[in-house]
Amino acid sequence: MNRPLVLDIDHSVGPLAQRLVIPLAHWQESLRFGCSLGTLARFRRGLDDAWPTGHATAMLGSGDFHHLSWPLIERVRADRPFQVVVLDNHPDNMRYPFGVHCGSWVRRVARLPQVEHVHVVGICSGDIRLARAWENYLAPLRRGRLSYWSVGVDVSWAGRAGLGSAFHGFDTVAALVEAFCAAQRARPRPTYLSIDKDVFAPEVAMTNWDQGRLQLDDALAIIGSLRGGLVGSDITGEISAYRYRSWWKRRLSALDGQAPVDERELARWQAQQHALNQRLLAAIGERVEAD
Repeated sequence: MNRPLVLDIDHSVGPLAQRLVIPLAHWQESLRFGCSLGTLARFRRGLDDAWPTGHATAMLGSGDFHHLSWPLIERVRADRPFQVVVLDNHPDNMRYPFGVHCGSWVRRVARLPQVEHVHVVGICSGDIRLARAWENYLAPLRRGRLSYWSVGVDVSWAGRAGLGSAFHGFDTVAALVEAFCAAQRARPRPTYLSIDKDVFAPEVAMTNWDQGRLQLDDALAIIGSLRGGLVGSDITGEISAYRYRSWWKRRLSALDGQAPVDERELARWQAQQHALNQRLLAAIGERVEAD
């Protein structure tokens, strides 16, 4: 059974059936948006002590905590190497000199020996355009450890730079989903699935980051194509309001384009998110049972 495990840092995840909750609100200031490597190591040690046995989808809260996928993937013990499939509007492979943050963690995962390959699927942001190419860690792309699957983004520069095989660019979401699902069905592999709901269009789920174009059915098709077994999964991208005590984090998040959350709309947006979580968890549960 796919019992959701709520890492309750920002109190943003609704009351999911059969959930297990680990109270972690005391970590919010130090972990949110980004943290030092030492802080993340301390968090992982505490999480290892609290983690229950059996498979569960981890609910991470706001997309500001997506870098917590790194220690979750690192702790997976699988019989053979596995791929990581990340549904995200951003590559999460951007340069960050202060440790790790929610937009830089993918490079770390691509270096893990048990990870065969990382696919970031659903990118619509300008993070992978030529003007921002220098901000991406290019080594995992060049070494065949990481692939970007994007919609409506000009990535023609990648071919000229010798990185064409790592970039899969499409004009429509439908074309991307069809190609990715076909590739997965042709070569089933064990998979860790990480979903950041900013990959969805805003009418599907409002988040506190710029958003992509996927609809729920697109995500369900992608999940259904993962036929090699799931070794783990997580969901992030909830919406929550928080004001950093640290001016430094306030400054960094502002530079990254984060607008304040409209608290008058927060309850409605969180209800929308809760309904989406239930659909995603059901689809992941079906995949677990099928495998």
